[in-house]
Amino acid sequence: MIPFIQSKFQASITLKTAVMNDMAILKSVNEAIKKITDTYNNKGKVLWCGNGGSAADAQHLAAELSGRFYYDRPPLFSEALHVNTSYTTAVANDYSYDVIYSRLVKAMCVKGDVLIGLSTSGNSANVVKAFEEARNMGVITVGFTGETGGKMKAFSDILINIPSTDTPRIQECHMLLGHTICEIVEMNLFPKK
Repeated sequence: MIPFIQSKFQASITLKTAVMNDMAILKSVNEAIKKITDTYNNKGKVLWCGNGGSAADAQHLAAELSGRFYYDRPPLFSEALHVNTSYTTAVANDYSYDVIYSRLVKAMCVKGDVLIGLSTSGNSANVVKAFEEARNMGVITVGFTGETGGKMKAFSDILINIPSTDTPRIQECHMLLGHTICEIVEMNLFPKK
């Protein structure tokens, strides 16, 4: 079993090394940092969405901005769209699971806000519909996906597509890049004295 465990570490290391050396991905991450920083400087907000493990990652990363990352500083408006279970289950039941996020985008976002969607396939219908709505409203969309970008690619202002089809490895990279974004946004907005 130890060689199998080691193989998982090696797969993660190999993919992260590929991402670390991919200038297109690094430029997209840098662009996302700039857009998020600008949004906060303009009193905007950053919203997140995803399903399953990607929903958990979205909620985790939202908390890094709304709470704190490395040091004490004022809170930032950052929220994962799935955290109101009464809303989510009501809209899924009364309308469709596919519109749980797009309805909140319509209610909560204004032009210049940022919507970050996580989907390893890039094809999660509710995230795609949220991105469509966001695009119509002038909301900046940042897509975290796997290799192809899926349907989200067409609606992502900034696409961070991890070069893999292996869901756990993609999610590990999403978290690493998400943490990096949160850290740099925090540093940009609240430079240490």
